[in-house]
Amino acid sequence: MKMTKLFWTLFALSALIISTQPISAKEVHSAHITSPEQYDVLLENDKVLVLKMTLKPGESDNWHQHNAETVYFQSGGRATITTDEGANTLDIPNGFTMWHDAWKHQVSNVGETTIVAIIVESK
Repeated sequence: MKMTKLFWTLFALSALIISTQPISAKEVHSAHITSPEQYDVLLENDKVLVLKMTLKPGESDNWHQHNAETVYFQSGGRATITTDEGANTLDIPNGFTMWHDAWKHQVSNVGETTIVAIIVESK
């Protein structure tokens, strides 16, 4: 039963990741600029931006953008990800890794555990 729930959670997350997001007309900035309370810069050079995202239960970051990115969820949890196309709530397992093309979104921790992710974003 747990494997089935994990499969559908990962399937839903993959569907969200693969979908193409429309680009809003309004200017949007990088996560560490719009939400410095939740994002720490671990490394920045001319090739990559590496961020650490920490979202405590009940916290949300601000609307932001990422270039193409790889995300490793050190500590997963229950999150609602809102894009131009709507919102999806997902159960992200610890250790989950994803890749996503450039996109704009906002993340809310709607669970009971702190979500910690390492984001490697290309420039």
